[in-house]
Amino acid sequence: MKTILCFGDSNTWGAIPGENRRYSHQERWPALLRGLLPTDWHIIEEGQPGRTTVFDDPFEGNKNGLKYLRPCLESHHPDLVVIMLGTNDLKHRFGLSASDISRGAARLVEEVYQFTSLAIDKHPKVLLVAPPPVKEAGPHRDMFIGAEEKSKALAKFYALRADELKCAFFDAGFVVESCPIEGIHWQVEQHKNMASAVSIKILSLFS
Repeated sequence: MKTILCFGDSNTWGAIPGENRRYSHQERWPALLRGLLPTDWHIIEEGQPGRTTVFDDPFEGNKNGLKYLRPCLESHHPDLVVIMLGTNDLKHRFGLSASDISRGAARLVEEVYQFTSLAIDKHPKVLLVAPPPVKEAGPHRDMFIGAEEKSKALAKFYALRADELKCAFFDAGFVVESCPIEGIHWQVEQHKNMASAVSIKILSLFS
Protein backbone atom coordinates (compact mmCIF):
# COMPACT_ATOMS: atom_id res chain seq x y z
CA MET A 1 0.00 0.00 0.00
CA LYS A 2 1.18 3.53 -0.83
CA THR A 3 -0.07 6.88 0.42
CA ILE A 4 -0.04 9.71 -2.11
CA LEU A 5 -0.43 13.29 -0.88
CA CYS A 6 -1.65 15.74 -3.54
CA PHE A 7 -0.61 19.14 -2.20
CA GLY A 8 -1.86 22.10 -4.20
CA ASP A 9 -4.22 25.02 -4.65
CA SER A 10 -7.73 25.45 -6.05
CA ASN A 11 -6.98 23.31 -9.10
CA THR A 12 -6.15 20.43 -6.78
CA TRP A 13 -9.17 21.29 -4.63
CA GLY A 14 -11.28 21.15 -7.80
CA ALA A 15 -12.60 24.69 -8.29
CA ILE A 16 -15.11 25.02 -11.13
CA PRO A 17 -14.30 27.95 -13.46
CA GLY A 18 -16.53 30.93 -12.78
CA GLU A 19 -18.36 29.30 -9.87
CA ASN A 20 -17.92 29.31 -6.10
CA ARG A 21 -18.00 25.55 -5.76
CA ARG A 22 -15.92 22.49 -6.56
CA TYR A 23 -16.15 19.46 -8.79
CA SER A 24 -17.42 16.21 -7.29
CA HIS A 25 -15.32 13.23 -6.23
CA GLN A 26 -16.04 11.72 -9.64
CA GLU A 27 -14.60 14.75 -11.46
CA ARG A 28 -11.57 16.32 -9.79
CA TRP A 29 -8.16 14.93 -10.68
CA PRO A 30 -6.84 13.70 -7.29
CA ALA A 31 -10.06 11.75 -6.73
CA LEU A 32 -9.87 10.32 -10.26
CA LEU A 33 -6.41 8.97 -9.43
CA ARG A 34 -8.06 6.45 -7.11
CA GLY A 35 -9.45 4.58 -10.08
CA LEU A 36 -6.15 4.62 -11.97
CA LEU A 37 -3.79 3.36 -9.28
CA PRO A 38 -3.74 0.06 -7.35
CA THR A 39 -6.85 -0.36 -5.21
CA ASP A 40 -4.93 -0.47 -1.92
CA TRP A 41 -3.22 2.89 -2.54
CA HIS A 42 -4.53 5.85 -0.55
CA ILE A 43 -4.95 9.28 -2.16
CA ILE A 44 -5.04 12.35 0.10
CA GLU A 45 -6.57 15.43 -1.50
CA GLU A 46 -4.89 18.45 0.06
CA GLY A 47 -5.89 21.39 -2.12
CA GLN A 48 -6.58 24.87 -0.73
CA PRO A 49 -7.92 27.73 -2.85
CA GLY A 50 -5.49 30.65 -2.87
CA ARG A 51 -2.53 28.64 -1.53
CA THR A 52 0.92 29.98 -2.43
CA THR A 53 4.27 28.21 -2.28
CA VAL A 54 5.95 30.07 0.60
CA PHE A 55 4.44 33.55 0.65
CA ASP A 56 2.02 35.15 3.11
CA ASP A 57 -0.92 36.72 1.30
CA PRO A 58 -1.57 40.22 2.70
CA PHE A 59 -5.26 40.05 1.80
CA GLU A 60 -6.38 36.43 2.08
CA GLY A 61 -4.24 35.15 4.98
CA ASN A 62 -3.38 31.57 5.99
CA LYS A 63 -2.46 30.60 2.41
CA ASN A 64 1.27 29.95 2.85
CA GLY A 65 1.89 26.38 1.68
CA LEU A 66 5.18 26.03 3.54
CA LYS A 67 3.53 26.71 6.90
CA TYR A 68 0.98 23.96 6.37
CA LEU A 69 3.14 21.33 4.68
CA ARG A 70 5.01 20.00 7.73
CA PRO A 71 1.85 19.41 9.83
CA CYS A 72 0.32 17.70 6.80
CA LEU A 73 3.33 15.41 6.45
CA GLU A 74 3.19 14.58 10.15
CA SER A 75 -0.49 13.72 9.89
CA HIS A 76 -0.32 11.46 6.86
CA HIS A 77 3.25 10.11 6.48
CA PRO A 78 2.93 9.87 2.67
CA ASP A 79 5.13 7.76 0.44
CA LEU A 80 4.90 10.40 -2.29
CA VAL A 81 4.04 14.10 -2.26
CA VAL A 82 2.71 15.56 -5.51
CA ILE A 83 3.33 19.31 -5.27
CA MET A 84 1.57 21.61 -7.71
CA LEU A 85 1.71 25.21 -6.50
CA GLY A 86 2.75 28.51 -8.03
CA THR A 87 -0.36 29.76 -9.81
CA ASN A 88 -1.32 32.05 -6.93
CA ASP A 89 2.26 33.31 -6.69
CA LEU A 90 1.63 34.84 -10.14
CA LYS A 91 -0.77 37.39 -8.64
CA HIS A 92 0.30 40.93 -9.42
CA ARG A 93 0.50 41.91 -5.74
CA PHE A 94 3.45 39.56 -5.13
CA GLY A 95 5.62 40.98 -7.93
CA LEU A 96 7.49 37.70 -8.43
CA SER A 97 9.38 36.41 -11.44
CA ALA A 98 8.91 32.88 -12.76
CA SER A 99 12.34 32.03 -11.33
CA ASP A 100 11.36 33.32 -7.88
CA ILE A 101 8.18 31.25 -7.94
CA SER A 102 10.15 28.13 -8.85
CA ARG A 103 12.40 28.72 -5.86
CA GLY A 104 9.36 28.85 -3.64
CA ALA A 105 8.30 25.48 -5.04
CA ALA A 106 11.82 24.16 -4.47
CA ARG A 107 11.62 25.19 -0.82
CA LEU A 108 8.58 22.92 -0.46
CA VAL A 109 10.54 20.02 -1.94
CA GLU A 110 13.32 20.69 0.57
CA GLU A 111 10.78 20.64 3.39
CA VAL A 112 9.63 17.18 2.32
CA TYR A 113 13.24 15.99 2.10
CA GLN A 114 13.87 17.23 5.65
CA PHE A 115 10.88 15.38 7.05
CA THR A 116 11.60 12.42 9.29
CA SER A 117 9.77 10.78 12.16
CA LEU A 118 9.96 7.71 14.36
CA ALA A 119 7.39 6.02 12.12
CA ILE A 120 9.31 6.29 8.83
CA ASP A 121 12.91 5.54 7.97
CA LYS A 122 13.21 7.78 4.90
CA HIS A 123 11.61 10.92 3.54
CA PRO A 124 8.78 10.71 0.99
CA LYS A 125 9.40 10.85 -2.73
CA VAL A 126 8.41 14.10 -4.47
CA LEU A 127 6.78 14.77 -7.81
CA LEU A 128 7.11 18.50 -8.55
CA VAL A 129 4.44 19.63 -11.01
CA ALA A 130 4.64 22.89 -12.94
CA PRO A 131 1.12 24.33 -13.17
CA PRO A 132 -0.22 25.05 -16.65
CA PRO A 133 -0.09 28.61 -18.00
CA VAL A 134 -2.89 30.93 -17.00
CA LYS A 135 -4.76 33.36 -19.21
CA GLU A 136 -5.42 37.01 -18.41
CA ALA A 137 -9.16 36.73 -18.86
CA GLY A 138 -12.41 36.77 -16.96
CA PRO A 139 -13.05 37.91 -13.40
CA HIS A 140 -9.46 37.30 -12.22
CA ARG A 141 -7.84 39.37 -14.95
CA ASP A 142 -6.95 42.42 -12.82
CA MET A 143 -5.52 40.22 -10.07
CA PHE A 144 -3.24 38.43 -12.53
CA ILE A 145 -1.96 41.35 -14.63
CA GLY A 146 1.25 40.21 -16.34
CA ALA A 147 0.79 36.61 -15.21
CA GLU A 148 0.08 35.01 -18.57
CA GLU A 149 3.55 35.56 -19.98
CA LYS A 150 5.31 34.67 -16.72
CA SER A 151 3.27 31.50 -16.34
CA LYS A 152 4.60 30.21 -19.66
CA ALA A 153 8.11 30.19 -18.17
CA LEU A 154 7.24 28.26 -15.01
CA ALA A 155 7.83 24.81 -16.52
CA LYS A 156 11.37 25.70 -17.57
CA PHE A 157 12.33 26.90 -14.10
CA TYR A 158 10.51 24.10 -12.27
CA ALA A 159 12.41 21.57 -14.37
CA LEU A 160 15.67 23.23 -13.35
CA ARG A 161 14.74 23.12 -9.67
CA ALA A 162 13.69 19.46 -9.94
CA ASP A 163 17.01 18.61 -11.56
CA GLU A 164 18.92 20.43 -8.82
CA LEU A 165 16.98 18.64 -6.08
CA LYS A 166 16.90 15.23 -7.80
CA CYS A 167 13.14 14.89 -7.61
CA ALA A 168 10.65 13.84 -10.28
CA PHE A 169 9.12 16.51 -12.51
CA PHE A 170 6.00 16.86 -14.60
CA ASP A 171 4.75 19.76 -16.72
CA ALA A 172 0.97 19.92 -16.38
CA GLY A 173 0.89 22.28 -19.35
CA PHE A 174 1.50 19.29 -21.62
CA VAL A 175 -1.94 17.89 -20.84
CA VAL A 176 -3.99 20.70 -19.25
CA GLU A 177 -5.23 24.05 -20.54
CA SER A 178 -6.69 26.66 -18.21
CA CYS A 179 -10.23 27.75 -18.99
CA PRO A 180 -10.01 30.23 -21.90
CA ILE A 181 -12.94 32.26 -20.55
CA GLU A 182 -12.15 32.35 -16.82
CA GLY A 183 -8.36 32.07 -17.15
CA ILE A 184 -7.22 30.24 -14.00
CA HIS A 185 -9.22 27.09 -13.28
CA TRP A 186 -9.79 23.98 -15.36
CA GLN A 187 -12.79 22.68 -17.21
CA VAL A 188 -13.86 19.20 -16.22
CA GLU A 189 -12.20 17.29 -19.07
CA GLN A 190 -8.85 18.78 -18.09
CA HIS A 191 -9.08 16.98 -14.74
CA LYS A 192 -9.40 13.68 -16.60
CA ASN A 193 -6.32 14.52 -18.66
CA MET A 194 -4.37 15.43 -15.55
CA ALA A 195 -5.34 12.29 -13.62
CA SER A 196 -4.41 10.04 -16.53
CA ALA A 197 -0.98 11.62 -17.06
CA VAL A 198 -0.11 11.87 -13.36
CA SER A 199 -1.13 8.26 -12.69
CA ILE A 200 1.37 7.07 -15.31
CA LYS A 201 4.08 9.23 -13.79
CA ILE A 202 3.33 7.99 -10.26
CA LEU A 203 3.38 4.34 -11.27
CA SER A 204 6.78 4.86 -12.91
CA LEU A 205 8.17 6.20 -9.64
CA PHE A 206 7.33 2.98 -7.81
CA SER A 207 8.14 0.48 -10.56
